[in-house]
Amino acid sequence: MARSSVFALVDVNNFYVSCERVFDWRLIGKPVVVLSNNDGCAVARSNEAKALGIKMGDPWFQLKDLVRDKGLIGLSSNYTLYGDMSARVMKILADMAPRQEVYSIDESFLDLAGIPNRIEHGQAIRHRVLKWTGLPVCVGIGSSKTEAKLANFLAKKRPQYGSVCDLAAMTDDERTAVLESIDVGEVWGIGSQLTKKLGMKGITTARGLRDANAGSLRQAHGVVMERTVRELRGDSCMSLELIAPARREIMCSRSFSHDVTTYQQLRESVLTYVCRAAEKLRRQRSETAAVMVFVQTNAHKDVPQYGRRAVVSLPASTDDTLILANAAVQGLKTIYRDGYRYKKSGTMLIDLTPKGMHQATLFNGVASDPKHDALNAVMDKINARYGRSTLALAGAGLEKPWKLRAENRSPPYTTDWNQLPRVS
Repeated sequence: MARSSVFALVDVNNFYVSCERVFDWRLIGKPVVVLSNNDGCAVARSNEAKALGIKMGDPWFQLKDLVRDKGLIGLSSNYTLYGDMSARVMKILADMAPRQEVYSIDESFLDLAGIPNRIEHGQAIRHRVLKWTGLPVCVGIGSSKTEAKLANFLAKKRPQYGSVCDLAAMTDDERTAVLESIDVGEVWGIGSQLTKKLGMKGITTARGLRDANAGSLRQAHGVVMERTVRELRGDSCMSLELIAPARREIMCSRSFSHDVTTYQQLRESVLTYVCRAAEKLRRQRSETAAVMVFVQTNAHKDVPQYGRRAVVSLPASTDDTLILANAAVQGLKTIYRDGYRYKKSGTMLIDLTPKGMHQATLFNGVASDPKHDALNAVMDKINARYGRSTLALAGAGLEKPWKLRAENRSPPYTTDWNQLPRVS
């Protein structure tokens, strides 16, 4: 079969943990987990932590015995550091292929069509990223995105490939043997529920899925399943997305470090989140026609429970922080109830459209005035240079006693001169 398309998926190994190890050599070889907001649960694990049986999502308080007995290290998430390290990796990868799709914070698809000696090129990618950033990566190569994802799984899990696996370069018999050895649940897009349903049909391996009747699977599970089958056969059905699609909704929310009982603190949190959401909205050059606000108590505590959300429609689509903040406060006033211990709040901007393409109204054809646009631009520029919330609405508060807990967060080494490592 002709295989003209060639994709590579480059994935940073244990990304969050690897970022931490770049700047703290004492973490190398140790069991390490990076924790979610408020140090709640494990969202990244080193190989040594995985060997201890730690699963994604395991609560931190249940792992304290491993801290004492096995030397487990728990770190608060440092998204400023991870975001900057991700940008550095993606810039390197952009120079090593004619086209690139940034798929996630630690994954990138590359177009390798026409590049000779792909295994050597994959190794060159690994060595350059490691040398320039200190981060280890694996490279999976295939004739489709799904094949590349599967090849990346092999590169990461099977040492014989040397962290670079090229499924597209294998013979048909070699590829069939490899696919037969992979559980169907490892195929991109096949989650636990689909794995069970496919198992009932006798499809338990990647090879079984590849060789299944695509039409029958489409009738039972939809067009995405048919596309997956075709991609496993080397038929590329998904091209690279060179420009990331704009989000359809933008949500900002966090759990509080402790229960919040006052309207004032809830208002501060909502205003903080809507400011962040508005900044993201302007970054993708979109406008929103409605703001949703929600609050909720802690479902895991034996306390009176309450949770509500409100949607405030706007007269015209806008990206103006001041207008969105007023709408968010209006929504909070309608759902706030005294006497509850709130654990979380958040805002979501919905019904997004490209900036300048909203439908004008009879009485309000302009969504914001030029002075507000200038103010928003200044806020965005200052916050981009000096850090999030350097300039914010006064109503968002200064102390923020409710803000999330991060008791063991590493410094933002790459974005703050004052927190660079010092040698005495």
